[in-house]
Amino acid sequence: MKRLSTVALTGCALALAGCAAVSASASAGTSPSGGSGATRLIVTVDSGPGTSAKTYTLTCDPAGGTHPDPAAACAALAAVSRPFAADPADQACTEQYGGPQRATVTGTYRGDTVAASFSRTNGCGISRWDALVALLVARGGA
Repeated sequence: MKRLSTVALTGCALALAGCAAVSASASAGTSPSGGSGATRLIVTVDSGPGTSAKTYTLTCDPAGGTHPDPAAACAALAAVSRPFAADPADQACTEQYGGPQRATVTGTYRGDTVAASFSRTNGCGISRWDALVALLVARGGA
């Protein structure tokens, strides 16, 4: 009876650990598969009042699309471990304003669905933007 209880408890613990791994992966904006598929993104950048939003497409491996510098954009994505993960809700951010720029990125990144927003309205947003500046800002401006 004791052995059966130990086996049952071990099985339950393993099942819970597997669920936790899938949940953590999903909340991080990646799939449990590790995301080794295609990258096809639509990037829309709005530089602020008085400007027109610009929309680009981007593919990686090989780098291409209508983005003005697809190689630099793909390199920027590769340099960030989870480029589209949102900041944690309880993260403290400095109250500084970095500008009116906003961007959205949709599509697939390494086979995973992406729907991310970026802005420069506080310190956390500025850090996220700066990490992907080659994706979000074309050379010579947005």
